[in-house]
Amino acid sequence: MTRELVFVGIAYLLGSLPTALLAVRWVTGGDVRKEGSGNVGATNATRSAGLKVGIIVTIVDVGKGVLAVLLMTGVNPSASWQTAAVLAAMLGHCYPVWLRFHGGKGVATAFGAVAVMAPIPCACGLATWIVLVFIARYVSVASMGAAASLPMWLVLVDDPPLALLAGVSGAAVLVLLRHISNMKRLARGEEDRLGRGPGGV
Repeated sequence: MTRELVFVGIAYLLGSLPTALLAVRWVTGGDVRKEGSGNVGATNATRSAGLKVGIIVTIVDVGKGVLAVLLMTGVNPSASWQTAAVLAAMLGHCYPVWLRFHGGKGVATAFGAVAVMAPIPCACGLATWIVLVFIARYVSVASMGAAASLPMWLVLVDDPPLALLAGVSGAAVLVLLRHISNMKRLARGEEDRLGRGPGGV
């Protein structure tokens, strides 16, 4: 169990890599936390430094989750420990120790981590995200909808281990909680649509 706990810690540290902060600082010299929505995530990085930077941040954030679970799989491939790595990577992204525990929303990192264990349900979740972005034009709405739908896709498409289903359900709740500020802006009619200012993931 000691090795597994070590790799849970490694998963957290991988997730906590502040990709958006580093990428925006490298390209523009600015601080993504002081621009747009202030969120340390791919959407705000896009608004702060352009689409190419946003794409790179997204790829790296997804990769953090993938690597966290793959490393744990090499140590202990049980669903319980893999799920622990999923949650640790996501918590690292949302609450990075390097940024005084003020991070991003965790969507891309959680997606990459869960995709290692359940690729087809994650593909369905991604399709849900794309449809919602196309219809609503709000990244935040798409992210919340996709996260909320993922436990359903797991049950409909796979026969998931209980640990994974519980972990994904917990991750979905965390995504919704991390989007409370977006919900408030939506309720006030202040959440800007995709490509038109702050908000989103």
